[in-house]
Amino acid sequence: MHVTLTEGINWVGAIDWTIRDFHGYHTGRGSTYNAYLVQGTEKTALIDTVKRTYTNSLLANVDEVAGLGAVDYIVANHAEPDHSGSLAAAIEATGATLVANEKTVGILAAYYDTSGWEIEVVATGDSLDLGGRSLTFVQVPMVHWPDSMVSYCPEEKILFSNDAFGQHIASSGRFDDENDLSVVMQEAKTYYANIVMLYGRPIAKALDALGGLEIGTIAPAHGVVWRAHIPEILDAYSNWVQCRARPKVLVIYESMWHSTDCMAHEIVKGATREGVEVKLFDVGGTHRTELATEMLDAAAVAFGSPTLNMTLMPDIAGVLTYIKGLAPKGKAGFAFGSYGWAPSGPKAVNEYLEAMDFDILREPLTAQWKPSEDVLAQCREAGALLADRAQEAPQAGA
Repeated sequence: MHVTLTEGINWVGAIDWTIRDFHGYHTGRGSTYNAYLVQGTEKTALIDTVKRTYTNSLLANVDEVAGLGAVDYIVANHAEPDHSGSLAAAIEATGATLVANEKTVGILAAYYDTSGWEIEVVATGDSLDLGGRSLTFVQVPMVHWPDSMVSYCPEEKILFSNDAFGQHIASSGRFDDENDLSVVMQEAKTYYANIVMLYGRPIAKALDALGGLEIGTIAPAHGVVWRAHIPEILDAYSNWVQCRARPKVLVIYESMWHSTDCMAHEIVKGATREGVEVKLFDVGGTHRTELATEMLDAAAVAFGSPTLNMTLMPDIAGVLTYIKGLAPKGKAGFAFGSYGWAPSGPKAVNEYLEAMDFDILREPLTAQWKPSEDVLAQCREAGALLADRAQEAPQAGA
């Protein structure tokens, strides 16, 4: 199966309807591995390949459109195996020349035996003439690997954007306007939060580097192709890159004998007021993918854990480790939790918040054994601190 972006440029990738885990990221709507065949009057280029599992689908799609022998170049925008898993098979089937930047070539050599490949190394500003059409390359390091590159077809105003602007979503419609836009935007937000949030600064530089291009279509490596809602996704990325907060409070916790749970609910009561969105999450029932996504535009967050074996509980520890790795910016909050003989759990949570450069709104809020009425009152006061900080963030649409 192939899908036409414009005459002579086709999507030839694969849809992975059933994948539910992408290196720790919960992909509840599946995913796609996007590859694009660009035909000129003289040469043909395949941009990226697909996960190895779908090699036969890729080769069949290419053969259906142009014939395998017609492919002159295979452009590798990125070496990660979900993009390059079929590369060796595609080169063998087509005899094509690999086109990639120097870093990508080095990484591919670690994954595959590239000794017999014809390779053309490119850098930012280099172009590939296909006859009537060309591809120009821009390196965008750390979006989200050091080798990342995008390809641009100026004649058709199509940006082949690699992992930028992607989503993990499987759908029969290959374009943004063939799907529910609210679903696509939510999956784009989830993708950004869980894959590339850490790289906000390099992404900002990449957006600046691409700012002079006329873009009529954005063709990412995962998910749907953007053709009708490009202003919306560009505006969203502008906000996400800055980790721009809304008036939103999160309370995220794990509990043992309901004491920390009770504290969490009282913090929510204290934070609840008009104009502030408040959400409560027990990590036992919420995947870290969702929590990281919620963190992206939250202004203030409280994390809670009781003490277990002189440290924090294991599930909240996993969530905090995951979120710490994504390095959200500009957040405020505090730690809380119950304990028996040592408040080590809340203190360990506080150490995570310090490591993430949170603006710590107060010392860890603790309760021994079961929270007293005085402690519950402190929880409500602490919740009010979260709401105060959230109200400093701009209202939606402001």
